[in-house]
Amino acid sequence: MTLRAEGTARAEDAWHRYVTPARWPAWSPQIRAVRVAGERIAPGMRGEVVSLFGVRAAFTVESVDDERRRWVWRVRLGPVRLRLRHAVLSRPGGSATTLRIEGPALALAAYALPARWALGRLVRG
Repeated sequence: MTLRAEGTARAEDAWHRYVTPARWPAWSPQIRAVRVAGERIAPGMRGEVVSLFGVRAAFTVESVDDERRRWVWRVRLGPVRLRLRHAVLSRPGGSATTLRIEGPALALAAYALPARWALGRLVRG
């Protein structure tokens, strides 16, 4: 599944929101907290995302490409495994973001609505 959003935020600002886990709850309303050692995502970084309902999901960052503004991570919630591929692009008057999610169809369907909402907030100016 691939999701997209466009907004008036500068691409550099949207990218900074992505690479700083402490900022994730500010633009991703389904995230209440992020537990991670480090202030910026990096390959191999492991952590935990806590949802609004207290559900915890473990994650590992696979890759980060600052120049192309792309990153990939794996998320595990019990038996469910997802791979999320993020990108931020410059656009006239703002930025756009894409998210490609790989995983079980039921998990993708459940995650689509909150993910769309979060992506819109990510690129909002």
